[in-house]
Amino acid sequence: MSIATNAPKNPNLILASTSKYRCELLGRLRIPFEVISPQVDETPLTNESTLELALRLAHAKAAAVAKLHPHAWVIGSDQVADLCGAAIGKPGNFERALAQLQLMRGATVTFHTALCLMKGEMQTTLSVPTEVTFRKLPDDVLENYLLAEEPYDCAGSAKSEGLGISLLESIKSEDPTALIGLPLIALTGLLRDAGFAIPSKTN
Repeated sequence: MSIATNAPKNPNLILASTSKYRCELLGRLRIPFEVISPQVDETPLTNESTLELALRLAHAKAAAVAKLHPHAWVIGSDQVADLCGAAIGKPGNFERALAQLQLMRGATVTFHTALCLMKGEMQTTLSVPTEVTFRKLPDDVLENYLLAEEPYDCAGSAKSEGLGISLLESIKSEDPTALIGLPLIALTGLLRDAGFAIPSKTN
């Protein structure tokens, strides 16, 4: 089911996602695309690493939509936060978000942001890591942040593009958009290789 669209019927580019953040990021490239929600089971497999999980889900999301739209290029993406080998997911509510931030206090978390671009048999899957070190902040500061921004749909409970940046000591990545959810530097290269003009010619 399409959850948003800014392209005509039978688009040549589809974002397989339910994320408003990925939709906003892709919109920065100013190329027409449609957004379709992929139906994918995101349950981790036994002994699957966080990186393997992110790569598998990005590929699965793209494949689920590409199967129904074989003539379109489809973008799939997924992000898994890793703390000492354990996956940190979306908290969903205040209590779980606070527990996440307490757990990550003073620690470095690796966010694996995986990307897949697919059309038929043509496909590329990769991941862009981001290392995020959290400040050692008291509970009242963490609570104030959560009440102010309510980042409960964000893995790791801190939005770096918003007030969450105040919780961070450092960010190390080759692509600042990867942490938000879609690595645009890598994606732009893949789309150009696929024949997209970025930036497109203006009239």
